[in-house]
Amino acid sequence: MLKRLLMVLALLATGASAASAATVAIATGNVNLRAGPSTAYPVVTTVPVGARIVTHGCLPGYSWCDIAFSTFRGWVSARYIQIVYNGAPVVLSPTVATAVGVTVVAFNQAYWNTYYRAYPWYGSWGYYYRPYAVAPPPRITAHDRSLTCANGSCTGTRSTTGVYGGSTSQTRTCSGGECTATRNTVGPYGNSASRVRNCSANDRSCTVTRTGPRGGTMTGTRIFNR
Repeated sequence: MLKRLLMVLALLATGASAASAATVAIATGNVNLRAGPSTAYPVVTTVPVGARIVTHGCLPGYSWCDIAFSTFRGWVSARYIQIVYNGAPVVLSPTVATAVGVTVVAFNQAYWNTYYRAYPWYGSWGYYYRPYAVAPPPRITAHDRSLTCANGSCTGTRSTTGVYGGSTSQTRTCSGGECTATRNTVGPYGNSASRVRNCSANDRSCTVTRTGPRGGTMTGTRIFNR
């Protein structure tokens, strides 16, 4: 089977124009050729396993690729595309695609208008088209943490800065059955709030003092009975 695949791909490669951006390949399984880079798009035709296909490019990330099969044009998942790389047939991956020069292409309405005017679903572009969502920026832009222990005492610190400029820092120290944790938060407009918590294993209690952005404070103590 491996020898046959190598022979088929080698013969196909000899027929490809060096001037074109296309890459000859074969289909690794029976796969639906879609009118767009998603299984939500209508099926143009079915590409049989072992069929000759020509890859014209892939989306960024090389997840879906624009291919030609017979007289048809459409999109298939890259995992159904096999080419010869370093003398062996391999499934198209981002590394392989970059190495063999598979170009990055876009999918848009111009593509749809070019290839699908004769299909009954041609007028439904607005129904099928779903642009790939752009990931929102991270809500945390900086984060740091540390821990030091010496002479029976441990101190841990951590700090975080948010996307809008606010920040929170916390320091926690434990020694001899006593722990103190202090947390300070500064909002994006400079308002601040804090919390100090002291817990003791000796008297089984925790005391918390909170200070709000306007200077108000609230203190509470809890006793833990076992």
